[in-house]
Amino acid sequence: MKSKYSSAIRFFLILSFICAVSIGTAAARPFGHLVVLRSPNFGWNVGFNLQIDGRPVATLVQGRYYHAWLPAGEHVLTIRKIPRTGVSGPTSTTVNVQPGATYVYTAMWDSDYVFLRPSSVCLTPGELWQLGWPGRPWCVGTTSENFTRQ
Repeated sequence: MKSKYSSAIRFFLILSFICAVSIGTAAARPFGHLVVLRSPNFGWNVGFNLQIDGRPVATLVQGRYYHAWLPAGEHVLTIRKIPRTGVSGPTSTTVNVQPGATYVYTAMWDSDYVFLRPSSVCLTPGELWQLGWPGRPWCVGTTSENFTRQ
């Protein structure tokens, strides 16, 4: 009877120690949030591959988006259009992730050229119209009254 009780206590203590170590390790490496969206006019038959620091992480097609927590520091986001047609190659963007920050990028394409645009960049009313606005705002944390360039 005593051995079952002491075994359960040992198991609980070991499990508690493992949890405490993993929580301390996670707190030592803070993360930032990355979100990659597709623009509404990206095309129903066009997608793109997303790589972070040279590792493939997602293939985004119509109606999909990507989000992940990245460790703080500098990361390279690379996208390549699929299907691969013409002379389009991959494009890269560097992001310096700060702990607790959210980074929102929108994948766009123009003439067989695919690129990531930070969504905090405000667009002109003409660019918004081409993207299918009115719809969701393209500037993070702004309203439709703030879409004109100063």
